[in-house]
Amino acid sequence: MHVDPRVRPLGEGTDHVAYEINGDVVVRVSRRPAPAGPEARLLSLVADVSPLPTPRVIFADDHLLAYRRLPGVPLLDLPRGDELPVARRLGTLLRALHAIPAARVSALVPADEDPPSTWLAGLTPVPAAAAFLAAPPPPPAANLVFSHNDLGIEHVLVDPDSHEITGIIDWSDAALVDPACDFGRILRDLGPAALDAAAESYGGEVSRPRALFYARCGALEDLAYGLETGKATYADKATASLGWLFPG
Repeated sequence: MHVDPRVRPLGEGTDHVAYEINGDVVVRVSRRPAPAGPEARLLSLVADVSPLPTPRVIFADDHLLAYRRLPGVPLLDLPRGDELPVARRLGTLLRALHAIPAARVSALVPADEDPPSTWLAGLTPVPAAAAFLAAPPPPPAANLVFSHNDLGIEHVLVDPDSHEITGIIDWSDAALVDPACDFGRILRDLGPAALDAAAESYGGEVSRPRALFYARCGALEDLAYGLETGKATYADKATASLGWLFPG
């Protein structure tokens, strides 16, 4: 008997549209066809070193990337709770990713060598951020490391009851970047105590001033994105973070 697959839209971004097939496969369709082989190889590498579950590719071509659906729901979609255990686990993830030699991934991901000043371009000002936007940005990072490069809580899947991390998704922006970038996203989304917890489990040096810079830029980006697209969860997340990112 032929059974039509159940197709459910999962979401879309600037570059991709994602669908769930039969409840257990995610298919990501590229808006602009590009070779999927490098990303498939990257996901295989990440799966081998990550302490947290990541997508396992089952098919890739110039238009599609398909992988087994990971369980859980985005942390973004859940009420705030005790997120320090999540932050600690994210710190161990970043430790594993940052330890990958750049030469091992340089053929698979770009190197983000743009100076931090480019992060300020086009940000929507809010009164609380006026002094930040007028201040000089930090200098370029002394070294770049491999990272997820978009480790916001929309890409962290958790069990809705236990809040245990069940997967880290959307590796399409992975790159060689400033080590503080993804720590900035942890600070933006989960707060200062979460940054401390992530840094402790990371076990290495974390530049809190640089993380704060990226967190502030990211919050202003998320606020604009949420307001422009009508995605209230992004706008609400960003608004909640303004209190600890722009105190006073």
